[in-house]
Amino acid sequence: MPDGSADMTGPACTDRPGPACTVREVLDRVGGKWSIGILIAAAQRPVRFTELERCVEGISRRMLTLTLRNLERDGLLRRTVHPTVPQRVDYVATPIALELYESLVAITAWAQRHRAEITAARAAYDRAHEGVANATG
Repeated sequence: MPDGSADMTGPACTDRPGPACTVREVLDRVGGKWSIGILIAAAQRPVRFTELERCVEGISRRMLTLTLRNLERDGLLRRTVHPTVPQRVDYVATPIALELYESLVAITAWAQRHRAEITAARAAYDRAHEGVANATG
């Protein structure tokens, strides 16, 4: 777009065959509820499934599995299976994920700095709109 803003609806990955991914799809993946924590952890060093399960607060085993598969599919994580008994699997951020690292850390720090203000704003909004919600629904 001429004004420098991103086109959120059109194809962004048209240089390869098959269905094109959009900027929105990419942002949904990297900004997903669980993806940020996983990518930050995997950018530090190779991490194992159980480590991710412990450090990504609130994630279920199933959701961790699905998110890891999607991040690997999108080229953001590399999965390495080590031929040991028991089998060891590590996940590490790829170069394109490492490029995102500083932005993800900045977003996380911003959220931590402003969570009290956001909580207060939500409470104020809910108080101000309490009668509206009860009248409409």
